[in-house]
Amino acid sequence: TNLTDTHAVLYNMARIRLWVLFFVVSLFDSDAQNLITDEEQAKQWLEEYNSMAEHYYYLTEEANWAYETDITPENQEAQVAASLQKDKFRKEAYDNATMFDVTSFTNQTVIRLLSKIKNIENAALSDQTKLNRLTQLLADMKQIYSTGKVKDGNRDLVFEPDLVTELATGRDYDRLQFIWEGWRGAVGPSLRDKYAEYVQLKNEAIRELGYDDVGAYWRSWYETSTFEADLEALWQEVRPMYLELHAYVRRRLAEYYGDKVDSNGPIPAHLLGNMWAQQWNNIYDLVEPFSGKQRIDVTSAMVAKGWDALRMFNESEQFFTSLGLIPMNDEFWRDSMIVRPQGREVVCYASAWDFYNRRDFRIKQCTEVTQDDLQTVHHEMGHIEYFLQYKDQPLPFREGANPGFHEAVGDCLALSVSTPKHLKEIGLIDGELQEDDEADINYLMQQALEKIAFLPFGYMMDKWRWKVFDGQIT
Repeated sequence: TNLTDTHAVLYNMARIRLWVLFFVVSLFDSDAQNLITDEEQAKQWLEEYNSMAEHYYYLTEEANWAYETDITPENQEAQVAASLQKDKFRKEAYDNATMFDVTSFTNQTVIRLLSKIKNIENAALSDQTKLNRLTQLLADMKQIYSTGKVKDGNRDLVFEPDLVTELATGRDYDRLQFIWEGWRGAVGPSLRDKYAEYVQLKNEAIRELGYDDVGAYWRSWYETSTFEADLEALWQEVRPMYLELHAYVRRRLAEYYGDKVDSNGPIPAHLLGNMWAQQWNNIYDLVEPFSGKQRIDVTSAMVAKGWDALRMFNESEQFFTSLGLIPMNDEFWRDSMIVRPQGREVVCYASAWDFYNRRDFRIKQCTEVTQDDLQTVHHEMGHIEYFLQYKDQPLPFREGANPGFHEAVGDCLALSVSTPKHLKEIGLIDGELQEDDEADINYLMQQALEKIAFLPFGYMMDKWRWKVFDGQIT
């Protein structure tokens, strides 16, 4: 395709420039076979690397965006080609970066940049055939996960909005089970063998960088040797509260569904209002502690007042600018995908994008007019605000301090948006706010269903993946 050809040409130009620079740098060394110890030469190389990487990462993100907003075989081919070209660039940058001896360097920024450039992940696979296969597997799994449908008579139910909405609002036990099992049946069998092969190849790549397995590599991002023990200690602190929440929700669900919910056993996951049972706030109406109180669920108010996706994004921008943060630019409003387009398959899962050219930032979201999605809009725009704060850093530093940090920034800001006071200020709660203990408990229950319920899910998923990658689970 033309896009693929363009990527190849631009990659080769970048490759030549990077190697020419490195050759010039090497001439200053008394013996090009020895490691380079001149810190100024390293700085010069890093400046050129940054320029090349910005350009090339932008091309890769454009290909990724084209595929995720229009899932076609042609766009997948271009996305895979772009990823492979980027991996070639990263591998050659790795080879160059390893030629510097940093033991005598005094600039910690230079040392850290060179170290981060050497963490090339999949590109570490020395066998090009295996790297090609790993890249294709990732694209195939994304396509399967994003386009899976549940057959319902003459209808094909898509993940968003059909399945998500039914799980959130439906209260028929058997129907919810049909949705829960149907989606897993639609995507799980096709993913299983591919995921197992992915684990094998991903581990092989990471081991070439000196890590035991992918889980060890992921944990290294947090830069503490006690990471696993710290997580377990934090979980044990919050576990008693989670158990009380679980017991309370289970009792209320048993009252509603009868003997289909065991009052002393696990809660059937399909009853919790979410495809992964990771957040339970969609079943608040079934577990509300005190009825008759002002309900802080503004979905109906948003619909009644004629809100749409654009209004939700405009309100989010106004929230951030009221804090003194940066407004979204023209490129953001022109190029973001804020509703599900008609007539094509897309990856609906909400995400924020940095295109690495210091001006192009976008959100991809199949927005529905709900309070949940209003919070998600703020969460994703919180990521964009973070991107904007570090856009002028060297490219290897354009990321969160660790993966959890970026999510924490987004969640912290989204949490502020869900307060009754703010919802009233933007016209979604009419009349006077009820401020008493019962109203406060109702509000805190909503937050617990969303935040406390998620903690063991997130922790369990990471522990499961770590054990898959280290071979304890097969």
